[in-house]
Amino acid sequence: MENKNTEKGKVCVTGGNGYVGSWLVMRLLQHGYYVNTTVRSNTELGFLKDLSSSAERLRIFEADLNHPDTFRAAISGCIGVFLVAHQMPTDTTTTTTNSGETSTTSTLAILQACLDSKTVKRAVYTSSAVAAIFSTKISTTIDEDSWSDLDLVHKSPPPVAAYAAAKTLTEKAALEFGEKHGLEVVTLLPTYIHGPFIGPRCPASVYTLVSMLLGNADSYKYLAGSVDVVHVDDVASAQIFLFESGVAKGRYICSAVGTTIDELHQLLCSRYPNYQIAPPDCSMGRTYEISSQKLLEAGFKYKYGLEEMYDGAIESCKKLGLF
Repeated sequence: MENKNTEKGKVCVTGGNGYVGSWLVMRLLQHGYYVNTTVRSNTELGFLKDLSSSAERLRIFEADLNHPDTFRAAISGCIGVFLVAHQMPTDTTTTTTNSGETSTTSTLAILQACLDSKTVKRAVYTSSAVAAIFSTKISTTIDEDSWSDLDLVHKSPPPVAAYAAAKTLTEKAALEFGEKHGLEVVTLLPTYIHGPFIGPRCPASVYTLVSMLLGNADSYKYLAGSVDVVHVDDVASAQIFLFESGVAKGRYICSAVGTTIDELHQLLCSRYPNYQIAPPDCSMGRTYEISSQKLLEAGFKYKYGLEEMYDGAIESCKKLGLF
């Protein structure tokens, strides 16, 4: 991986022990940044401490989204903040209302800490494509003008509905906060994130995308419609790109490949012939197209296709004994 030794200042990544957060921390260190990252208490941290340059340029802080003032120490003195941490619904009783309120409250408090720091120049909030795809916009193409409608969100299974509602409400609130208070807030909306991982557990999105290889129909049923995927390294690169860009503003969808579960099945059968892969029985075809043209027009370039995503994911899963 490319190593850039130029020191670029100090930034903060919330949720540095997660899939995207840990990969972003790794990339920022490689780009020459000093990095403060926040993690929950009782979190396994060995894989972060093993990152190159971590001893010299990485500081790890404990913080809790239920107590957002705990993020202030990590944000102090930073020139930028990447808001990646998100409190996932813990069970099917979590409602779209309380999930959205919790996420919005904690995010706005973190953005207030950015404002109070007097040093943060830009905040990059990691939203999700689920904040756009449940749109009532009369079009088959989802773009940055598309916002998920909560009435449509509520019709999804409880965990999906709670997550989508939280991301939609929080992203809107974050952008409104930036406009109101003069803080540069940019949001990134990745689709399914795939590829290798450096943490000790298989991320949920990766597990869903490899679930056909595992024969887990309960997981791959979520791939029945449009399947839009992006490599975790492209997500981290896009976050850094938007932070460093002089013209970045507003929302940016981040999706490299659009496909279907049937096309995924064909790819997996041809690329990994040693696996017994049952044909999916939940195909619906593509129900929409999702566009990341705004990100591309800003000058960003995707590096990875589906083959690289699956190769990296399977290699990481093998290390955990999933294959």
